[in-house]
Amino acid sequence: MGTDMENSNEYLDQLIDKYFSGTATLEERSLLERAYSDAAIKSHFDEGKDEHSDRLDGLLSTNYEELILRIRSGKAKRISLWPRIVAAAAAVAVIVIGLIFFKALRYPDALSGSQIVKNDILPGKNTATLTLANGKSIVLSDAKSGVLVDDDKLSYNDGTALLQHDRSLHAGERSMTLSTPRGGTYQITLTDGTKVWLNAASSLTYTARLTRGGQRRVTLNGEAYFEVAKDKSRPFVVESNGQEIEVLGTHFNVNSYKDEPGITTTLLEGSVKIKAGSKHKIIKPGEQAINNSGVIAVRQTDVDNVVDWKNGDFYLNHIEFKTAMRKIARWYDMDIIYDESVPDNMESGGWISRDKPLSAVLKSIESSGLVKFRVEGRKIYVMR
Repeated sequence: MGTDMENSNEYLDQLIDKYFSGTATLEERSLLERAYSDAAIKSHFDEGKDEHSDRLDGLLSTNYEELILRIRSGKAKRISLWPRIVAAAAAVAVIVIGLIFFKALRYPDALSGSQIVKNDILPGKNTATLTLANGKSIVLSDAKSGVLVDDDKLSYNDGTALLQHDRSLHAGERSMTLSTPRGGTYQITLTDGTKVWLNAASSLTYTARLTRGGQRRVTLNGEAYFEVAKDKSRPFVVESNGQEIEVLGTHFNVNSYKDEPGITTTLLEGSVKIKAGSKHKIIKPGEQAINNSGVIAVRQTDVDNVVDWKNGDFYLNHIEFKTAMRKIARWYDMDIIYDESVPDNMESGGWISRDKPLSAVLKSIESSGLVKFRVEGRKIYVMR
């Protein structure tokens, strides 16, 4: 686990305290989950140990029972998706609805009759289309992760050239659009140095000059994470579904999917002003503004829940189950159909990597026993 501090029982105990107080970082939560998983392996499997597992045995041997008791008592009244449970030969990331279930660990054959998938669905990938000002469309390489827009050239972020000295890159006020499909993500660096990560089923429209009326302006549909380059003389404005976000230089996430109840703007660094019609709000780091039909509400939020997609995860702590399922549906390009028996008030928690196939994600959720899935084509049927 790295340092001497990380190898101590005291550090593990601190991680548990920080988890339940809500102050643990994503990295610290991951470390705790790995410790839990290794403790579970230790208690059920005696074979295949190596030098690394022996070190973990020494770390966790006195803390395992306490760890489980504290985890169980921490959120006893919540319906939650708990993090990772490891099955036999390999560590598999598992989301569990309910308190803490050991079914997948103790009864590895319990899921063998699942009706989830016959032909598995692979996770999304780096894929996008860039439409230039002259209408020409470029399908971007899925072997790359982003593009860099310069004054006279377009290149991938590893330096590989796409276009050089092309007139469409100097088209003034004419718009260009980067768009991702369902199951796609991509990153773009604009001419001012601003970096934008697009989530699945999203698009970013901007002009070659970027500046209009003394402002840097872009239009977003869907979801994106922004790291805005500082420029006090030119505010950066994000337009999205009738809302405007104005910043000078900051890091924030915008979710404007039309199937969500409102537009959410989450701030990680700096400050932003959100405007909807005649109303506006200024938010601080750790706050989230929700614009619902022009009414803007501000609340504290767990930013890890918001930027999980950018970091390659589904981090689902304390969000509604159906919201979590919409995240999953966009990434795997699926439609969700709920049986009337599935309630709206289930809350999720925990996390799983977005690089897992669909079956791994659904089986993890199904292992709780609270919901079941059936996959037919591009449809996921959810039932109790």
